[in-house]
Amino acid sequence: MSETEIQCTPEAGLPKLKFVSWNVNGLRAVVAKGFADIFSELDADFFCLQETKLSPGVPTPEFPGYESFWNLADRKGYSGTAIYSRLHPLAVTYGLGVDDLDHEGRVITLEFSDFYLLTVYTPNSGMDRLDFRGRWDEAFRQYVVGLDARKPLIMCGDFNVVHQPIDARNFDEMRGSACITDQERDAYTRLLACGFTDTFRFLYPAQEKAYSWWSYKQLSRRRNIGWRIDAFLISDRLRPLLLDAGILRSILGSDHCPVTLSLRLP
Repeated sequence: MSETEIQCTPEAGLPKLKFVSWNVNGLRAVVAKGFADIFSELDADFFCLQETKLSPGVPTPEFPGYESFWNLADRKGYSGTAIYSRLHPLAVTYGLGVDDLDHEGRVITLEFSDFYLLTVYTPNSGMDRLDFRGRWDEAFRQYVVGLDARKPLIMCGDFNVVHQPIDARNFDEMRGSACITDQERDAYTRLLACGFTDTFRFLYPAQEKAYSWWSYKQLSRRRNIGWRIDAFLISDRLRPLLLDAGILRSILGSDHCPVTLSLRLP
């Protein structure tokens, strides 16, 4: 699905910012599949990554004109997040500030003068981690609500939840499995109710078969049997500045594809 410009009337003269988020499911593998070319072609102001799976001491790809920020898991080759930014942040925060949740490199927050940018790789509730996921969802909601109270927030990443039936091709079949439990879906509903907008679903409420993740099994991507679990969320008060949200299904290299956001600078 290509990005589609919509009719909206943000304040004239404000510069446009482009954001990209991608769960790369192992950055070294994606680098070998042309990550540098994809990065250049998308030409984003902010490029956020999840599931980098990098270990301390491993060189990171760098690009002229960007600063990069990395949060690596204690466990080698597991989880991890990153943000490339054309703008220099006022401050950088790693994690949620909750010790038992902050050893897997799952959150980075950049603070700018007018907004926060956060990338997240939400824990998957599989492998008997539903209780951990519940504690994560509660701590994450408290953390982002605290940020939003200070200035508008843009957050992106792999939220590892199928929120509505329209967000999965096989929702009825898979309901109750990891990412599609009522507990996780309710937690996402509570998060949105705290003053956040799921940008893609806000702009395209009835768009079907719009997925960002596909299993490697049974030719799922070719058959488009997928889930929409990657998203950009923004503070509700940024809605007047929202231009578009996209899902770049044609970009390969991971079992996820990139998702995008276009926004006028607040």
